[in-house]
Amino acid sequence: MRARKVKGLDPDGTLADNAQRIVRVRLDEVYAFFPAALEPDAVTELHDLRIAAKRLRYVLEVTADACFGPYAHTAARRMRDLQDLLGEIHDCDVQLPRVEALVAELRDADTRELLRRAGAASDLDPALAADLPHADDWRGLLALESYLRARRALLVERFGAFWRDVEREGLRARLEYAVGERPDAPSDLATTEPAT
Repeated sequence: MRARKVKGLDPDGTLADNAQRIVRVRLDEVYAFFPAALEPDAVTELHDLRIAAKRLRYVLEVTADACFGPYAHTAARRMRDLQDLLGEIHDCDVQLPRVEALVAELRDADTRELLRRAGAASDLDPALAADLPHADDWRGLLALESYLRARRALLVERFGAFWRDVEREGLRARLEYAVGERPDAPSDLATTEPAT
């Protein structure tokens, strides 16, 4: 997923003003994935949402203290939590096709073995399917496939609940307000005359 360009950055402007522009674009990126990301079979959307959340999180972590109000830290933590949860879902999305491919490979190998056992017979005797070379592997892989599907379903459910909480807390509005705030300059940065 390519990051959206941030327009209007001013090299002569303040860090806070430029960071505010970046945060708003990154926040829009995150919200652009909804409602599609809430669909149970969303794979690409969830992966891209994770990347968008990571971008927003990092800009907030780097600029929150210097540029924004206190809610920016909370939003950064929420993006970290979102990124972590989506990472777990992504792990399932990456592992499932690998397991499915291995199942297909073993199925094809056992099919070839059955044909070899049948030899020149005009039909396939069901008894030839006993003790196939990959029988134990099948059980393990099918159990793993079921586990990954169930884990993904649970994580997607957790993601839906997480996002409802984010919406209920008003993350978008609160972060937009926080990036408009400017912290007071620390008083210990007053200039002093160097000792002579």
